[in-house]
Amino acid sequence: MAEMYLITPVILLMVVLVAALLDRWSVPVILIALGAGILFGSDVLGWWDFGDVDLANEVANLALVFILFQGGFSTRRENLRRVALPAIGLATWGVVLTAAVTFLVLWGAFGWPMELALLPAVIVSSTDAAATFSILQGQSLPEELSSTVEIESAANDPMAILLTLAVVQALTIGDARWTVVLASFLWKFAAGIGIGWLLGHGVARMFDRLRPRDRGHYYILSFAVVLMIYGLAESAGASAMLAVFVAGYVMGNEPFVHKQGVTNFLSALSTLAETSMFIMMGLLVYPHQWGGLFLKGILVFLVLTFVARPVAVWLGTLGMGLTNRTKVFVAWAGLRGAVPIILATYPLAAGMEVGQDVFNMVFFVVLLSIGIQGSTLVKVADWLGFSTPSRPRPLYNLELVTMAKSDMDLIVVDIPGDQGEPGPVISELDLPPGSVITLVTRGEDVVVPKGGTRLLGWDQVTVLAHARDEDRIREALSGQGVPA
Repeated sequence: MAEMYLITPVILLMVVLVAALLDRWSVPVILIALGAGILFGSDVLGWWDFGDVDLANEVANLALVFILFQGGFSTRRENLRRVALPAIGLATWGVVLTAAVTFLVLWGAFGWPMELALLPAVIVSSTDAAATFSILQGQSLPEELSSTVEIESAANDPMAILLTLAVVQALTIGDARWTVVLASFLWKFAAGIGIGWLLGHGVARMFDRLRPRDRGHYYILSFAVVLMIYGLAESAGASAMLAVFVAGYVMGNEPFVHKQGVTNFLSALSTLAETSMFIMMGLLVYPHQWGGLFLKGILVFLVLTFVARPVAVWLGTLGMGLTNRTKVFVAWAGLRGAVPIILATYPLAAGMEVGQDVFNMVFFVVLLSIGIQGSTLVKVADWLGFSTPSRPRPLYNLELVTMAKSDMDLIVVDIPGDQGEPGPVISELDLPPGSVITLVTRGEDVVVPKGGTRLLGWDQVTVLAHARDEDRIREALSGQGVPA
């Protein structure tokens, strides 16, 4: 047991150090975490022989709870409204289409046994938010395109989870009626949304009423309510994962006391959960078992990437006005990651004979997806003419830590135009009453905001203002620059 307290930090430190070294190439940290797990596992260095599937399934589910909550919490309502039809369409029926086409090709065209074709098809049907965000965060893409891809990847996990649970249940029960499985599926979907919506609003109001003086108590509350939402939904027979995602979305778009602190805590918790979970999944896999499944894994990846995903994108967005270039990019941006690997433990935990083969195939498909699609996504964006010079991430920022209910917020605006292009003078800005510019970030410098300060293109401006004035502030700061 003592060795675990040495091996665990060594693995985590190595993941962070390697991720920092490879950051300029946009290598997803989840790929590094997977590699670390494989490296320190029993098949390579042999430091940690981890083969407890039941424990891995439980830990993966726990990690997924916080990953999905954070996915909903970080989905902005205004972005969702702008691209709701294609993003939500791909996150729901797009997932079903992906699974259906993959299954039909593997089962019908290649003659795979039903279980071996159906399970990988539903398990790999969702895209990965973490991989998508980490690769696209340094790229400057059209806002609607990036929002569509990011929101789809954040919102499509619940549908894949529902499909996988329904299929595993149907295959393990045996002669169960499909009508019962369908009714259970519909109940899980509808009840999951309803419970998540109600509890999300209720928790936001609870934060406003309790107001503990110790900031640490907010983090305990956040941790507890996420688990409580999952537990209540699970007890009601609803889709607990869907309820967690919806509750996160509701809370992320509602003002409540100490929201900034809770946001930072949940983001850190989600990152820790996801990284640790990928390391554990890497430890769980045995590369020597890939020999007989190598070609099958490649086939699943090829069918998924070049047949199922494009078909789902084209059919799932019919009549939505997306250009062919946009559809090509969205199809290629269908990265697989955390959720498929977690879901691949479900057949194992259910004791299915094909469980280990399915897990190894899915793991291999995820490696190929992140390695091939992830490493070429930026080049595909360039080839399609979507990429423009990206702005570096600011090295400084402010946070508004609230310990009482307030309608004040920090609004961050990127000044448009080319880098260094003269913009408005601060004293000339028509800002709403009660608004004040608190920070101007320019490259590696902090510019003290004064009345005579001229803003330049690529400046990032932070304004303390009433939340209701956000649109007016963005309009004032994003107008045409005045000549120097």
